[in-house]
Amino acid sequence: MNTEELKAELRGCYVTVPTPFLDEDDFPISETALRRHVRFLIDAGLNGSYATFLAAGAAGDFSTMTLDERVRVAEIVVDEVAGEAPVAMGAQTTSTLEVRKLAKAAKSVGAKFIQVSCPYYFTHTEGDFEEFVREAADSEPEIGIIIYNTFWTSSNISFGMVERLAEIPGVVGLKWAAPRSDAMEFEDVTSHFSERFTVIDNNLLFAASAMPSLGAKAFEVHNCNFWPEWGIKLIDEVHSSNYAEICRMLVDEAMPFYKLWVEIEQNFTSGDGYLDKLCMELVGLPSSRCRPPTRDIRQNYRDAALAMLKAIGAPRVQ
Repeated sequence: MNTEELKAELRGCYVTVPTPFLDEDDFPISETALRRHVRFLIDAGLNGSYATFLAAGAAGDFSTMTLDERVRVAEIVVDEVAGEAPVAMGAQTTSTLEVRKLAKAAKSVGAKFIQVSCPYYFTHTEGDFEEFVREAADSEPEIGIIIYNTFWTSSNISFGMVERLAEIPGVVGLKWAAPRSDAMEFEDVTSHFSERFTVIDNNLLFAASAMPSLGAKAFEVHNCNFWPEWGIKLIDEVHSSNYAEICRMLVDEAMPFYKLWVEIEQNFTSGDGYLDKLCMELVGLPSSRCRPPTRDIRQNYRDAALAMLKAIGAPRVQ
């Protein structure tokens, strides 16, 4: 494995691709819709210079899919991307045996990376998590591992734990989110480890994290699913060091999306990807609900999502 090459590829927008389903019993995967969506993103310009695609992550409904379905989704995304951008496969799981299988499967379908979080349900120790990651790395030495700090579902990753993970050669990315406090945990880890890992900002602090003092090179961008040009502009502004414009984009064009997401989560249903999917539908893309237990938001929030898209100036709104 050439870790420096993998780190260099893992830059730009980190696009969490939703998994579309058919509105039938058991909600089977709509492979045709998935291919069309990936092709839409590529054709709009989200190539390897601007993006990495995450297949079967949280917004891709990994938690409601079987292992075989997760691998199939990654296989479709890799096939449709056809080498024009790198692909990561979601490998979050509660089982070390399963993360080993997912790492091997990701390599077999042509993904460059897997995304791994600390196993959830039990409050695992840092030693548990270190062994979990080492097992994934050892099972498939040629796959790059992205560590995702999902502190809201499992143990929070400490600074010391990041130091230990940095000793594992296969770990090339850190998708970093941290609770906000006066200790500035997000900034502390990002500034110290941005040379060792490609840091993916998952805290929506793009205007600050892209600065050289922090050094993030990738950014979690849900807006790309319905407005890929937004992500392309974001990366262009990062390259131009135009931090004032990045801040404006976040406040004027990203924040309304996330505020609606939080409103839905607090008042109707929870999960991930449900607002991406509704917005995709409203710009003419094939989409669907999320699998249950996340409930279908389309009837309740269609008008609010449409008004939000028009207010932020998203193109192709129908």
